[in-house]
Amino acid sequence: MPAAPNFPPAPDRVVPKRALISVSDKTGLIEAAKALAAAGVELVSTGGTRAAIADAGLAVKDVSELTGFPEMMDGRVKTLHPIVHGGLLGVRDAAEHAKAMADHGIGAIDIVYVNLYPFEATVAKGGTFEDCVENIDIGGPAMVRSAAKNHGYVAICTEIADLEEVLAELKEAGSTSLALRKTLAARAYARTASYDAAISAWFAQALGEEAPRRKAYAGELVQTMRYGENPHQKASFYRFANPRIGVATAKQLQGKELSYNNINDTDAAYELIAEFDPKAAPACAIIKHANPCGVATGASLAEAYERALACDPTSAFGGIVALNSKLDAATAAKVLEVFTEVVIAPDADEEAVALFRKKKNVRLLTTGGLPDPHAAGDTFRSVAGGFLVQSRDTANLTAADLKVVTKRAPTDEEVRDMLFAFTIAKHVKSNAIVYARNGQTLGVGAGQMNRKDSARIAALRAADFGLDLKGSACASEAFFPFPDGLLQAADAGCTAVIQPGGSIGDDKVIEAADERGIAMVFTGVRVFRH
Repeated sequence: MPAAPNFPPAPDRVVPKRALISVSDKTGLIEAAKALAAAGVELVSTGGTRAAIADAGLAVKDVSELTGFPEMMDGRVKTLHPIVHGGLLGVRDAAEHAKAMADHGIGAIDIVYVNLYPFEATVAKGGTFEDCVENIDIGGPAMVRSAAKNHGYVAICTEIADLEEVLAELKEAGSTSLALRKTLAARAYARTASYDAAISAWFAQALGEEAPRRKAYAGELVQTMRYGENPHQKASFYRFANPRIGVATAKQLQGKELSYNNINDTDAAYELIAEFDPKAAPACAIIKHANPCGVATGASLAEAYERALACDPTSAFGGIVALNSKLDAATAAKVLEVFTEVVIAPDADEEAVALFRKKKNVRLLTTGGLPDPHAAGDTFRSVAGGFLVQSRDTANLTAADLKVVTKRAPTDEEVRDMLFAFTIAKHVKSNAIVYARNGQTLGVGAGQMNRKDSARIAALRAADFGLDLKGSACASEAFFPFPDGLLQAADAGCTAVIQPGGSIGDDKVIEAADERGIAMVFTGVRVFRH
């Protein structure tokens, strides 16, 4: 490991004399270049960036004039040169560095503005393997890292907002501060880290590597929150470079700032409601603490909301409402009758938005679409000293996937109810039991340590709100290890049960179902959610 040289301390203020600019995204470029030139900073640039600056009538030197080498190999080689990196890395107040710079004609570079080739955007647009590779920036990250390392003298900018901060300091004091240069360096390393994370993730996916030797995730800050899950915890919200449709991409039309718990619960709600195709029927899910307290379809969105609310109106208080269709005024009016934290939908009409303005604290989010519940992707969570990664649960069952294991086969109506209930159970914390009938949840039992208690609690909730479980379907997201859970559901009034099967006690559970005349099917698929 190299020992730290005995360099002189970095100066607090640096008066910049030269800036190197090389950007793919040229938004704000000319205005910034004019401001730099007005501050007496020499401009050096490359390729299309240099041409854009020159076309604006500004004096700009091509980097090849510094290096003595032209751009070559389709632009792959242009800034990878000692003249450039010496100008970035040289410690101006270190005698040996200063001598080397003088001996080799290396001029100092004080400001660098580089935004990288649009690799993430190329992947998002479905670029070919070759297109993606060609959009992997090499010279850019090298310059960013060199400039960031020498932040004692160099201000490194990877976004136009960074350069605007530099320009603000130049306007005020004619120099850059060490504090700002350190901040910019930290941002720059985060940017190259996120860039490399995107490349490594794409490459692993392209090669079909399910568990690469190293796994990295990176996101861009969306929001710093007042606190996390509890007031004594700190929290922030980050968004991936190519985010999945949902809470991370949503537009907040009104309401208070989203909290950590709001975002967590809204994500759970929208992922659940995405399971229901709006072309088939309007649907509504009401979520509390990441668990559904009511889900239903209806002839209209307003009816779907009313039916979802009927399952557990007590828990719905202060909950999250997710809709699979455009929010209309009739639905908005009904939703606003109950205290609700967040409403999220693909869209909302003007009348609905106008109604929400009367309840200014209610958060209204629109996303422009629904996430694909069957799309591939990863989920992850932290553990002490590391993190767990798994593929998303994309289970998508149809009637053809069900295996009838009892003497009585379910009716077509029971099959529809069972599939509906099992879809909901996929989004309920384990152990999970869901009773449903005719596209409506009637009782939900979540997060219990045994399945019998989940079945009992779900039935009690239904009874509390006057919902009759007679003739309902019961879904269990994992197998019944013993008959007791199934018998609890049978006593509650269910006539059809859907579960994964696979327990050593399956025969006894099937026998119990036959004795009660219950139709039972196995899915062969478990949908735990912890």
